[in-house]
Amino acid sequence: MKAALKLVSYAGLALTIVPAVLLYHGRIDDALYRNLMVLGMLVWFGSAIFWIRPDHAES
Repeated sequence: MKAALKLVSYAGLALTIVPAVLLYHGRIDDALYRNLMVLGMLVWFGSAIFWIRPDHAES
């Protein structure tokens, strides 16, 4: 389960990096860039929280 969450998180992170490069090179327009960035942000923050945070089992 943790490996699947990492894969989804990294895909979301890629959605925040790749659109910037594509916009810079003129491959996509501004509206698509913004939509992909928002989607990547939501995927990253929605999935990374479950595997990045430390376990608080000792408390």
